[in-house]
Amino acid sequence: MVTDPYAWIEQSLVTLHKADWYRSVQTLQSHPGAVVLLAGREVINFASNDYLGLAGDERLIAAAVTATKNYGTGSTGSRLLSGHRELHRELERAIASLKQTEDALVFSSGYLANLGTLAALVGKRDLVLSDEYNHSSLKNGAILSGAAIVNYTHGDTEDLRCQLTQYRRQYRRCLIATDSVFSMDGDLCPLPELLSLAAEFNCMVLVDEAHATGVLGATGAGCVEHFGCTGHAIVQVGTLSKALGSLGGYVAGSPTLIDFLRNRAASWIYTTGLSPADTAAALAAVQIIQQEPERRAQLHANVDTLKQLIQKRLPKLKVLPSESPILCLPFGNVTDTLTAAQQLKAAGIFAPAIRPPTVPTSRIRISVMATHEFTHLQQLVEAFSLPGIGNW
Repeated sequence: MVTDPYAWIEQSLVTLHKADWYRSVQTLQSHPGAVVLLAGREVINFASNDYLGLAGDERLIAAAVTATKNYGTGSTGSRLLSGHRELHRELERAIASLKQTEDALVFSSGYLANLGTLAALVGKRDLVLSDEYNHSSLKNGAILSGAAIVNYTHGDTEDLRCQLTQYRRQYRRCLIATDSVFSMDGDLCPLPELLSLAAEFNCMVLVDEAHATGVLGATGAGCVEHFGCTGHAIVQVGTLSKALGSLGGYVAGSPTLIDFLRNRAASWIYTTGLSPADTAAALAAVQIIQQEPERRAQLHANVDTLKQLIQKRLPKLKVLPSESPILCLPFGNVTDTLTAAQQLKAAGIFAPAIRPPTVPTSRIRISVMATHEFTHLQQLVEAFSLPGIGNW
């Protein structure tokens, strides 16, 4: 009897539909910004990680166009073969300057940066202690490494201490891995406490600064700067695709760490180098972040204003604790969350429904941008006041 070995895929899709876990793309038809064209209709954009509004900045566009004219559309190979350009090194030096580290290494995506770095730093004789809410790239990097993995309760340093006490002595090396800003909650990791435990138990610390770079800290260096931990021995990973408005990832740290990763991080060694356009755009963004702190100030002013409007207009509205531009509103179930997202869209607000398995509980996720105007924030709050969206 001949059977179709791929038949299970269709059944899996049916299961996804039944659970309301099925996902599909939503096509934007305009420049990125606070207002975008979605399915032929203008909506206020609260779904973007473009926190400083740089993805549509003419200076980034001009830098990308110039780099494309000078170097072509692709890097043509891995960095160790034909794919390296001086532009890559300029960006790495700029990132090291922004992050206040000695060196940096640019990857072709933030996901690849986490995969390659984790898999290079630990192996089968080692242990990874991972916050249970860590990003998929951190979790999969730990799996790829072959190390033993122990998850600790989200943000709970007492639980982390218990896990270290129980397991640390059984392994050669230990790495504590965490997001700095948790992308689906908006809260921050307890970095000073993590560093204290790392020193006590002889552990490395890897912090994913994807949603903090350019956003937090006096100069936009991220959570490490925000918590006054600059200068500590930390493996800082991040992305160029959020506040930096481009594409790619990076690792920042000591020259020894960076030299080691150039030789051992498979996701850097065996993939094509970042395109000239993306590299140049990210370089322009780093320069803007350092020269225009008012962008970051406006972003935080917008976050504060939105929180005040919610408190005044919708005091019963539950918002998860957040110290970042990410504000999440939990809902009771997947169906209610999807309905709320559709009703918000009908009211001219683009704010995505985030569902399991991405998060343990369904929510509407709001991302604030520096380019949002006061009227945009008002319209968001007014939309949440509409009948049927929530029981506020």
